[in-house]
Amino acid sequence: MKKAIIGKKVGMTQIFDEAGKVVPVTVIEAGPCTVTAKATKEKEGYDAIQLGFEEVAEKKLSKPEKGHLAKAGVGNLKHLKEFRLEDCASVNVGDVLKADTFKEGDKVDVTGISKGKGYAGVVKRFGQGRTPMTHGGGPVHRHAGSMGSSTDPSRIFPGKKQAGHMGVEQVTVQNLDVVKVDPELNMIVIRGAIPGPKGGIVYVKSTVKKLIEKKGDAGISSNPQKASGRNPQKASARK
Repeated sequence: MKKAIIGKKVGMTQIFDEAGKVVPVTVIEAGPCTVTAKATKEKEGYDAIQLGFEEVAEKKLSKPEKGHLAKAGVGNLKHLKEFRLEDCASVNVGDVLKADTFKEGDKVDVTGISKGKGYAGVVKRFGQGRTPMTHGGGPVHRHAGSMGSSTDPSRIFPGKKQAGHMGVEQVTVQNLDVVKVDPELNMIVIRGAIPGPKGGIVYVKSTVKKLIEKKGDAGISSNPQKASGRNPQKASARK
């Protein structure tokens, strides 16, 4: 079943697993999120729910936002996000989703806005190489260099990797493990790093990756075109 929630990145830390190994984790303040709207296949053409997160003062909302939230009969929520879930029929407007929507061991995708790096050159932004350091290279070693074309077309095509604003882009990290869930603290602990600065809004949802279970060792092949088929003693020795 697909699940989703809106949260806020608290920061990174580390915990120890049962084997005593250090696990780097990110702590997320997840929810509580209120269902503010519901889309149905009969009316909108698809099934989805809209979640609202983080109470704010009424003056910080626009007039359309106030009317939308007043119609749903919920509080003044700052962040709204729509999620297409499988079992939307069991959720109604006004319901509250908390961190216990997820459980330990779940695989999730986390979406957020990456950290802003300001104006960056081509070396930092795209990892391009420097110009020659000797033989008259001059003080332009980290510059982009010549990129203009000849008479035709005499311009740079759109999408050319050049210096510019780096970061502040939507980034999704897929297939992360939920290590711990604490509904009392509205806390979800996820293994690994997620995009965005501390305090940044993130969207946590069930992963779209298909989990393939291993069915055991392949063994020695009878196909003579494979190494294990040509020399089974060597293949068995590797095991």
